[in-house]
Amino acid sequence: HYTYGHSKKVSGYATEIARAMGYNEERLSTIRAAALLHDIGKIGISDGVLLKSTSLTPDEFESIRSHPTLGVAILKHVAGLSGCLAAIQYHHERYDGTGYPAGLKGENIPLDARILAVADAYDAMTSLRPYRDGKMTEEQALEELRRYAGKQFDERIVEVFLRLKEKRAPE
Repeated sequence: HYTYGHSKKVSGYATEIARAMGYNEERLSTIRAAALLHDIGKIGISDGVLLKSTSLTPDEFESIRSHPTLGVAILKHVAGLSGCLAAIQYHHERYDGTGYPAGLKGENIPLDARILAVADAYDAMTSLRPYRDGKMTEEQALEELRRYAGKQFDERIVEVFLRLKEKRAPE
């Protein structure tokens, strides 16, 4: 239930960002689907690791890091989802090149994956997680996005998301 709710929220945020960036309906449909499925690879990771409330061991962390690749392996045979694969594969890449699984940097990270990274991080920061106490407020999470723009996140996408959040009432 948690993953479904998270994926629905990430899909909403990613779709809003993409719409504001001028995506047409076909591209909006693709990013919406990619966001809904971005964590499907976690199905191959034990609940003991996913729900662990203490620090992960190096092996457990590697297991978590495998979820984008597992997700692509699951979905690559579904013809209608081929446009989603790059976003799913690379949504944990960082704009500065220190992410995973491939260490892509900047514009080499597919745009859909860069959008998902912002949407995913925002929802993760503003949601309860088993590995930390509490959650960030909306303003704290937006400040984190600002702080890591140009490092973890594409600055342009962070700016679009911040403008969208300013236009609507707090959640």
